[in-house]
Amino acid sequence: MSSELKQKTVRGVVWSSLERFSVQGIQFLIMILMARVLTPSDYGLIGMLTIFISVSQSLVDSGFSQALIRKQDRTEIDNSTTFYFNVIVGFVLYGLLFFAAPLIADFYDSTQLTSITRWIGLSIVFNSLVVVQRALLTVAIDFKTQAKAALIAVVVSGIIGVGMAYRGFGVWSIVCQQLLNLGINTLFLWMFSHWHPIWAYSWESFRKLFSFGSKLMLSGLIDTVYKNLYLIVIGKRFSAQDLGYYTRAHQFSDFPSSNLTGIIQRVTYPVLCSIQYDDERLAGVYRLFLRLSAFVVFPLLMGLAAVAKPLILLLLKEQWLFAAVLLQIICFTMMWYPIHAINLNLLQVKGRSDLLLRLEIIKKIVGVFILCVTIPMGLVPMCIGQIFNTFISLIINTYYTGKLINVGFLRQMGDLWPTLLLSISMGGLVYSIQFFITALLTWLFLAVFAGIFFYLFVAYLFKFKELTELQFLFKKI
Repeated sequence: MSSELKQKTVRGVVWSSLERFSVQGIQFLIMILMARVLTPSDYGLIGMLTIFISVSQSLVDSGFSQALIRKQDRTEIDNSTTFYFNVIVGFVLYGLLFFAAPLIADFYDSTQLTSITRWIGLSIVFNSLVVVQRALLTVAIDFKTQAKAALIAVVVSGIIGVGMAYRGFGVWSIVCQQLLNLGINTLFLWMFSHWHPIWAYSWESFRKLFSFGSKLMLSGLIDTVYKNLYLIVIGKRFSAQDLGYYTRAHQFSDFPSSNLTGIIQRVTYPVLCSIQYDDERLAGVYRLFLRLSAFVVFPLLMGLAAVAKPLILLLLKEQWLFAAVLLQIICFTMMWYPIHAINLNLLQVKGRSDLLLRLEIIKKIVGVFILCVTIPMGLVPMCIGQIFNTFISLIINTYYTGKLINVGFLRQMGDLWPTLLLSISMGGLVYSIQFFITALLTWLFLAVFAGIFFYLFVAYLFKFKELTELQFLFKKI
């Protein structure tokens, strides 16, 4: 990687990491404080609405933000066209959700969902107002501005949300916290951003951006619907309590996996776009990103799976204990999430959103089949089925990366297997500590310390290149 690209990447990683982990860390702490007084059913009610909000957000963006980031000659007309389209779609979708609220409540047999849907649906409008601002800040690799806005929003909304939870507002404390977070974040992004729309709209600009973005939208829509199928099935076939266990388990695994993946995606996409026509250089940088991602994410998720039970008991109390069982399984799925994301990033960088769409269709057909097979077996087998699905999806995802830059499944596994083997060994060591120590806090402390020491010592002993690259990044930071 060239010196200029390294500087650009380091800058992006630092501020993106600060934003993600400061904001999500506070958000995670808020979740723990609220979950100690709220019930799994309260979180289950919000989980039932996740698919409607997520699908609406995919339609609002329509892939335009990625199209703007990729377009090297973007103009103010491109930006404003995207903005007005996003806002119009956002208001239309909120209107549809508002009138569909009673039907959603009937589907889940919960009258309370009508008013909850109409309030939490406002998040669609808030998000539609800042799609362009976020895209342009990402192009400039300016995550500092995004970090400031997000940090203010999460602190203010968190204080109010926790206060409401402890005063007995139940599920409405979650609704209020989420809406305040998005609303305040939107306000400050408008205040901090140097971009504001001009009175211009171009159908030609719309067609160019939509021709690329629409395929990303469909791919994202398919992925969003598939991910939320589990929430629909659990909420409908099982109970709000079971859905609460599942969503909390996912949130614990999401904290390291999705946040690190979000950092990686936001930084790597504009960096890879800048060298999209140099295949040899692109392949080298791409493989480096894959190795670094695995070196950080694999041990975190393996360690989390090993300490899931004491962690849940200490943070959320015994009422959430079943979530620990689900968390252990889900970690084995989520550890591969950044690898999937970087593979898909490459297809976007090369402008092959058509291939991305084709892959999503194939993967989701496989995923739905696995879901249908595991539903009658119960919640735990459904989570185990996700592990099988993620490996099949990885083979499918790497097919076209092998075709485009000759970095297919076997080469990627060749790069990643030393980190995978080391992470599994570390996870086994951490898990085995429970057989010698019964005190939860002592077990958790010693397990984390032993896992970190073992992982870094072995990586240093066997001269892992990823450790050297990370040392370089930390020196630059």
